[in-house]
Amino acid sequence: MSFEKSLSFLKAVKNNNNRDWFEKNKPKYLEAKEEFEVFVQKLIIAINKFDKKIGGDMLAKNCVFRIYKDVRFSKDKTPYKTHFGAYFSPGGKKSSAAGYYFHFQPGNMFFAGGNWQPEPPQLQAIRQEIDYNGTKLIKIIKAKSFQKYFDDFSEEDKLKTAPKGFDKESKYLEYLKLKSFVVYHKISDKNFKAKTFEKFTIDGYKAMYPLIQFLREASDN
Repeated sequence: MSFEKSLSFLKAVKNNNNRDWFEKNKPKYLEAKEEFEVFVQKLIIAINKFDKKIGGDMLAKNCVFRIYKDVRFSKDKTPYKTHFGAYFSPGGKKSSAAGYYFHFQPGNMFFAGGNWQPEPPQLQAIRQEIDYNGTKLIKIIKAKSFQKYFDDFSEEDKLKTAPKGFDKESKYLEYLKLKSFVVYHKISDKNFKAKTFEKFTIDGYKAMYPLIQFLREASDN
């Protein structure tokens, strides 16, 4: 499908990130948003074929994040995001349940998934499952289908030592130290422009599914 309106608008808002410009160009924003939501709906339908917790009745508009930024605690006071993002999870886009994410931004396209910054009880439950059943996790992330798209977990905010209550000598220590359990694949310009882009993305989510299952089972959601 064509992303002409989405790409054009996001490039423009990057260079004109102010309320006056946005209000004058709101019709273009709405067209771009609608174009992105068509793509998101296609992803929902495709994911539902292998992950039934992503319901076929899920609507794109309920998965796409707002373009308006919360600038209260940010040094960057520009009011609008320069990307579109969508999260597919059984509990909705604000849920802490493991799910799938798509980031749409000129020059920085990627798909991702897992659990990002789970709440303490959920984080504890995931770590407990890794401690007890780490061989299963390793098998998932070492699978050829998984390795085709993902290297390993992102190490953002990773602890420097073992979390409280866990063995410093654990063979799964590097995973226990994580505070988020997220993998992502940066989409090259070549792949984005290819006719197989949609299928490539969906196949990436499918390869990620065993990890999503592991995380959901660990925290019962």
